[in-house]
Amino acid sequence: MERISILNQDITSLAVDAIVNAANTSLLGGGGVDGAIHAAAGRELYNFCKSLNGCKTGEAKISPGFNLPAKFIIHTVGPVWRGGHFNESALLESCYGNCLNLAVENDIKTIAFPSISTGAYGYPLEEAATIAINTVKSFLMNDKSIEMVYFITFGSRAFDVYSNLLK
Repeated sequence: MERISILNQDITSLAVDAIVNAANTSLLGGGGVDGAIHAAAGRELYNFCKSLNGCKTGEAKISPGFNLPAKFIIHTVGPVWRGGHFNESALLESCYGNCLNLAVENDIKTIAFPSISTGAYGYPLEEAATIAINTVKSFLMNDKSIEMVYFITFGSRAFDVYSNLLK
């Protein structure tokens, strides 16, 4: 699909309308992508996120990008992998769908996603990538306002998994 691209680079360096933060429920920063985004965006992001009163798993909230090249940050909380028997796939699909809905509501044309839940939350990469790509493809078939979706991977294995699934 010509409106989806995979990049193996630092999500905090992208000059897109919005990057997605794989956040924890507090939205106040953490490790991995979340920590990198908070560090790059600056203290203003932390202060703004305090006013958002957290976020439930599968949902999404938006903030300005502050010191990032991206105009916005869409924060979503992915599910912790618990063997696949606790609605993890539906919750992960909801993360992507809710981020895309927020993008449309905020006239965002370009958006970059990390691989939500595949780091500290332990979601198996292949399953998570399949959900991510299928959810985004389905959304883009029904919505023409988003011009480009980037999947930002960390490392060659994740890049290869996403690339092979996109073929």
